[in-house]
Amino acid sequence: GTVAYRCAVGHGGEDVLRHVVRRVAEQGCAARPGLLKRFGEGSPGWLSFPARGWGLSLELPAGAAGLGVLLDELDEEVAAAGGRVCLARDRRLRPELLPSMYPLLDDFRELRAAVDPDAVFTSDLARRLGL
Repeated sequence: GTVAYRCAVGHGGEDVLRHVVRRVAEQGCAARPGLLKRFGEGSPGWLSFPARGWGLSLELPAGAAGLGVLLDELDEEVAAAGGRVCLARDRRLRPELLPSMYPLLDDFRELRAAVDPDAVFTSDLARRLGL
């Protein structure tokens, strides 16, 4: 199986994407064909992934040694650069990184609490990340 790693950074954050690719290669995680996209204006949605800048998608072998630690470190670098990972493909992001990646997270949580106070509509992702 594979693990999808999809991240985005704003213009000026290209070095972070180069570093992500370099670290994956150094780890020996042969990625299946990757994809680099240039994003235009992002969506105003609270948890929308695309933002003005660049997106990188990689499919990595799930059994690669040290992959979890590597991806945690890459998440931290992406977050420090003002970037984010794609929640639609995520299975492992640490919850404490979410607020820096998604600055409108509190607005989303507030609306969600008002509309669904008993958390009837939820998912594994929502439970794991406290959405």
